[in-house]
Order: sequence, then C-alpha cells, then structure tokens
Amino acid sequence: MAGELKEFLTTLKEKLNIIEVAGNYISLERRGGSWWACCPFHHEKTPSFAINETDQYYHCFGCGESGDVIKFVQNMENIEFMDAVKLLAERANMQVPQTGFDSQQTVELKRKKDAILKILNDCAHFYLNNLNSGKADEHVAYILKRQIPSNIVRRFGLGASLNFYDLPKYLLSKGYDKQDMIDSGAINEADGKLLDAQGGRLIYPIINAMDEVIGFGGRVLKKTDFGKYKNTKETLVFNKSKTLYNINLLKKLKKEQTINEVIMVEGYMDTISLYQAGFKNVVASMGTSLTQDQARLLKRYTDNVLISYDGDSAGQKANMRGLDILKSNGLNVKVVPLTDGLDPDDMIKQKGAAAYQSCLDNAMPLIDYKLASVGRGFDLTKTDDKRRFLQEAMKIVRTADSAAEQEDLLKSLSKKTGITYESLNRDLRSVPNAEPPAPKPVERKDNSSVQDRASRFVIAAFLFGSKIAKGEDISKIHFLNGVHDIIAKYIFSKQFLEERIQPAELFEFFDEGTEEYLELTRILDYCDGTALQGEVAAKYFKDCIKTLKEAEVKAQIANVQAQIAKEADDEKRKDLTFKLQRLINQQKKIKSGEKE
Repeated sequence: MAGELKEFLTTLKEKLNIIEVAGNYISLERRGGSWWACCPFHHEKTPSFAINETDQYYHCFGCGESGDVIKFVQNMENIEFMDAVKLLAERANMQVPQTGFDSQQTVELKRKKDAILKILNDCAHFYLNNLNSGKADEHVAYILKRQIPSNIVRRFGLGASLNFYDLPKYLLSKGYDKQDMIDSGAINEADGKLLDAQGGRLIYPIINAMDEVIGFGGRVLKKTDFGKYKNTKETLVFNKSKTLYNINLLKKLKKEQTINEVIMVEGYMDTISLYQAGFKNVVASMGTSLTQDQARLLKRYTDNVLISYDGDSAGQKANMRGLDILKSNGLNVKVVPLTDGLDPDDMIKQKGAAAYQSCLDNAMPLIDYKLASVGRGFDLTKTDDKRRFLQEAMKIVRTADSAAEQEDLLKSLSKKTGITYESLNRDLRSVPNAEPPAPKPVERKDNSSVQDRASRFVIAAFLFGSKIAKGEDISKIHFLNGVHDIIAKYIFSKQFLEERIQPAELFEFFDEGTEEYLELTRILDYCDGTALQGEVAAKYFKDCIKTLKEAEVKAQIANVQAQIAKEADDEKRKDLTFKLQRLINQQKKIKSGEKE
C-alpha cells in the first residue's frame, strides 16, 4: 500500500467513529465497554456482534466476522474496498488521493467499472431527453395510460428508447470505447452493428444504494413475441441477485424516518404505483427468485418484510424457498393477500390506497400463508383429499419456531378439518419436515493443533493487555504459526516504542477470506477479555507458554535428528549428537517444570 494512501486511511479512520457509522445500518445497545447487536452477516436471535469503540473495530463471536469501519461499510454495502473508502471519505469531507497504489489489473478493473458507470449514466440522461423530445408519443401515451404523474416520472428517471441506432451513435460521439459500451450492457453487437439493447422500449433505470445507474429495465409498447419486460444483462456493476429496484429511494427514506417494514413487490410498475400512492417503503425483486444477498440488503433497512406479489395463481405460489431465505436471515416475513387476481398496481388504481392498506393490515405470517396455499389444492369434503392435505400441512407445522406456534396452528387445522387436536398433535411427532431446513448460521470449523490453540491464548493475552501476561516477554516466545509470529512482532514493536496496541491495525496485515485472516478472527474471540481474567486463566496461560516451549524444542530436536541422518562426517555427527542431547535435557526440564 502506497505511503500516501496509508496515511490517508489512518486519518480517515481517526475522523470517523465506527459506532456512528454502524448505527446507520444496525441497532446497537451498550453493554459494559462495548456496543452489541445481532450480527448483520449471519442470522441470530441473541446478539453476539460486538463493536469496540475505543479500538474502533467489530467482531462477531458467532460467525467470526471482524474488521474496521472501512471493512464494515464494504460488507454492508456489498462494494469494493475503494468504493467504501470513497463513501466514508465523503462522510468525513475528505478528498481521496489519486495515487498509483493499485496493481495493473486493479487499475484496469477500476477504469472499466468507472467507464461503465459513466456510460450508463449518460444513457439514462439520453433516454430521459428522448422522453421529453416530443418524439416519444407512444411512450408518453403509455405513461398517461398507467396514470404516472410527471413528478414520479422524474423521481424514477423514466425514459424512452426511440429505436435501435440512436443510442450507440450518441455514445460513440462522446468518445466511448466500443467494448466498454458493449460491456455496460446498454449496447449489443449483431452482425458487426451496434444496437441499443433496449431498442424501442420504455426505460426504467435501475439505481443502486450508491445512487449509481447500474442497468435498465425496458418495456415493449407494442404486441410482440418477446417478453414485455427485459433487463440489462449482468455486468461488472449489475448483478440482479444482489440488488433491488428502488433501493436508492428506500435508503433516502431511511435517512428521513425509521422504516418499520418494507413492502416487496415483483415489478417496476407495482413499485412506482405504490410509491405514488404514498407507500414509499417499497422495493421490487425484478422477477428473480429471492437470494441471500437480497435478504441481507433488506436487513439493513428493516426486520419486517411484507411480500406483495400478484394476486393470480402464479403470484400466490411465489417462490417459497425465496421467502424462507428471507426468514433464515432474521427477517419477519408476512404475505399480503390480494383479491380478484389483482396485482399491487391494479389494486391501487381500481380500489385505492386505503383498500391496499387494508390488505397490508391483514398480511399473513409466512407459515400461515404456506398452510393456506397448500389448502387450495384439496377438496376437504373428500376423505382422500383431506388426508393428503393433512400430510402436507403437518410438514409445514413442524417448521414452526415454537411449541406455542405449533399448538395454535394445530388448533386451526383441527377446526378446519374436524380432526381432534389430540390426534393431530400425536401425528405431528412422526411427520418429516416439508423441506430441507433453512441455512444455519455460519460456523467456523476448527481442527487446530494444541500448539495453535495455545498460541492464540498467549497472543490474545498480550494483545488485549491482560494481567496474566505480566512478567513475560513476547519477543522471547517462539510462535510456529506465521500469523501468530506477525502479530507478536507487531505487539513487541508497540511495546518497544511504548505505544498503545491497537488491534484494529491488524486488519491491514491480512486479506479477508484467507486462512491468515480467519486465524486473526479466532484470536479476536478473546477480545471481550472475560477468558483472560482470574486464577484459572493465569494457570492456563502458563500451561500455554509451556506448550509453546515444548513445541519449539520438539521442532529443534526433529531438525537436528534430520541433520544427523544426512551427515557423513564423524566429527560433525558427534557435535550434532551433543546438541541433540542438550535439547533432550531441555525438553525434560520443560516437562518437569524446572527452570531452564
């Protein structure tokens, strides 16, 4: 990392308070010397995510996620390191230095990404100008037909593609590289000709939480064999499974008020109609099956999601697995019942905002919705259908979060089918689950050696200033693990310079996702200090020191034995044999507890 950038990052982090930054994303509660929250990176009900305000870093005791304020924003916004730096620099009113710190590959990737974003931004303005040019009669007619007022058209940046050829000509006239244009997804190439990928369509810009145009949705205006809606292909900046339509305006809304719940719809027009009717807490999945990334994205804004898909049969049978993904990420999911086969857009236009609000008020918990959906496929007046319905329904009841919820659901089933609660309750115990269980929280496998576990404890004692390490010199302890050795040298250098040890600085030493970074997070599991206090901890610390010394001598013995096996010279073998004996004696003293 270039010196100028390193100095800039140090100043940036000094100007920021991780508590204030994190508080914009998650709810924090102060307990003792730390701030706590449910981890935003894995689903949990009991908070295990801690932020150390003094040392400006976070650590989850559940999944091991750790980092400083930059890493936190990078993960929460799902953006690159330098994009997180830019975002935080803007918050701190600092200018990011233009330095050559990146590798050639990174520089090209950054250039490509910046070029694509600039192309897409210019495309959005081009489409908008087309809509206002007086030449987009069909597009304007469609907008009027769908009753979209001009202020909402502007708010969502709607535009018009008039044909397949004007956009590529416009972009070439601005000097854009042909390949960058194609890589942006806005332009296609066919038979050597450049074409507008959304030719002739009404344009819906897709904007991310950073207020950047990352793609487009387009709707045809005439009857065609093609699908009505078409999205930009996935690109360097656009991954449909990682974004939600209208997330940019939802982010602005969160800055203005607390968002108690988010309404999830399927398409662009549903989003726009609800927003226009005053339901600004709305996003769309753009027709994709819901993903872990989208669930985590929603989790930044609320814990409650109302699924408001179309009222037709396809909408009512919305991807259950997708809804379970939302639930597995700690979101409270309810499904909004819509009547008469209407979608949210139709509901607003035909029955009004009050009627739609009534539907929201009657939203069903996800498990109740599943039972209702299963029930639609059976005629309960027929014995065979009733029995098959109960088989399916009981699988769903098994997935309930609590015994109380199971009891309530069984009582409803009893009332619906006429089967006694007692019979249903007995049957429930022998019924398999309806589907594989939701993903479990992240678990870190640890098949570490005794030496590694001892090293972690010793390192942690020094790193967090525990009294049990008093009297020991870390520079005289040999750590076989390279990560431990790096951290030990950092601690010693701080002690030598009589400077305060700052654990957050260690995140600069290791790349996230590597074995080295994982090892660092395991050391940070001791950061609350409770395991580093008291007589038991002091005794264990001494045992760990002994373990490390034994491991060092054992490694030296193995090394000398290997040298003896290879050595042909008698005198040298004799010297090595004396050395081996001294090491063996030293090993015995360590095991017996004698002073060396």
